[in-house]
Amino acid sequence: MKRREFSTHLTGAGLGLALAGKAFAQGAPEEGKHYVRLQTAGPVTLPTPDKKIEVIEFFWYGCPHCFTLEPLISAWTKTLAPDVYFRQLPFAFIGPPEHQKLFYALEELGQREALQRRIFNAIHVERQRINSEAEITNFVAANGVDRAKFADAWKSFGVNTKLSRGKQLSNAYKIDGVPAIGIQGRYYTSATLAGTHERALSVANYLIDRARKG
Repeated sequence: MKRREFSTHLTGAGLGLALAGKAFAQGAPEEGKHYVRLQTAGPVTLPTPDKKIEVIEFFWYGCPHCFTLEPLISAWTKTLAPDVYFRQLPFAFIGPPEHQKLFYALEELGQREALQRRIFNAIHVERQRINSEAEITNFVAANGVDRAKFADAWKSFGVNTKLSRGKQLSNAYKIDGVPAIGIQGRYYTSATLAGTHERALSVANYLIDRARKG
């Protein structure tokens, strides 16, 4: 989904990962065709010394393509080497800013991973409206999050700081749509570039190895 395209089938995580491994068996992905190399490297944040390579999935909760990718990328992350640090980041230029605040507020409370799939399903399967602060607060409270603690996190300095940093990182990667996968502040790929979600994950594997080799 592009910045101005506010508008997808998954063949199953097992098959998808198998296809991802074979997608470029006949040759390496091509720069400018299957992935983009950034002219200026973006910032990289690694949590511990044993993590060497950062991989970011840029997404939006309201994006149907991100919803389709979610189970596949969840399975893919389990195949990543121990030196890879994977994280998801709400893209700063698509969707209501409240969706970004939802992500960061839940992260502040340690609840984001537990509710990630529920949020996607609520929007894309149950067709719930989860856009305004009130709708979001009611939703997370109905799913076990303390209402008062969430309200405090929502307006906290930490969440506002993460919003600002997320926007800076989205700008640094210069992507114009989601889902997209950024690698080590140097490269990004997407289904739009690679052709399918499976091929995008294959390209990401290639770029991770390339980043590892320097």
